[in-house]
Amino acid sequence: MAAKGRRLSGKVALITGASGGQGLAGGRLFAREGATVVLADIEELAGRKLAAEITDAGGSAVFMPLDVGSEGAWKHVIDTIMKEYGGLHCLVNNAGVVSRSGIMQVSSDEWERVHKVNLDGPLYGMRAAAPAIRASGGGAIVNISSTAGLIAHAGAAYCSSKWALRGLTKTAALEFADWGIRVNSVHPGQVIDTRIADGATAAYRNITTLMTPMGRGAQSEEIAQVVLFLCSDEASYINGAEIPVDAGYCSIGLPRLRQKLIHDEETRAAPQP
Repeated sequence: MAAKGRRLSGKVALITGASGGQGLAGGRLFAREGATVVLADIEELAGRKLAAEITDAGGSAVFMPLDVGSEGAWKHVIDTIMKEYGGLHCLVNNAGVVSRSGIMQVSSDEWERVHKVNLDGPLYGMRAAAPAIRASGGGAIVNISSTAGLIAHAGAAYCSSKWALRGLTKTAALEFADWGIRVNSVHPGQVIDTRIADGATAAYRNITTLMTPMGRGAQSEEIAQVVLFLCSDEASYINGAEIPVDAGYCSIGLPRLRQKLIHDEETRAAPQP
């Protein structure tokens, strides 16, 4: 596997939701940068296929089945990592599910399922992994939230879980600072090559693209590059931060759309030659 910068050389990294999308891109990228990557997911076939692909290309990766909503499963995975590799330096809480139901429509089962994965999973993960990272000399945790954790979103369960994860990240940064563990959250905009994006309607995807200043959705590797940076020593002074990776969607998306609509309105109102 071709080395790029080897920014994670000698480090052991655990990535959840690693069988596809952003987790898959992160696994490949972390391995290229020298990490021993533990790919965790409930989808074993795709996860084992990715681990084999990385290994065949000269990287170091292993798949471990993990239901992030099970605290016992987390303990088993962390114990196995420490036994097999003798350390853990990075945790990426990437596993997530989406719900597009509003307050009046979301069922109790759907509410609980979304929060179990998106919020309980990172809680259990940090609780299990932080002592191991501390014992390994410190490191980094990155929680994958969403722009839905920064602004309003129509999906009640998804939005609330991602806002809560944003707050949980700051509590973790506060609690683990003395352990030499940095904890940050990443807030992707629309990422085109993920199951979450595939589940949206064409109209939703098209309008979101229209409101995105760069006029396109992100590639998974563009998100993974930011996660890599936060896990590397290059980000040694970044802690408790929330980083949008959204092409300016949250900060300038609405003013940009307003400019476009004003231009279109003025063009229609202008006298025709």
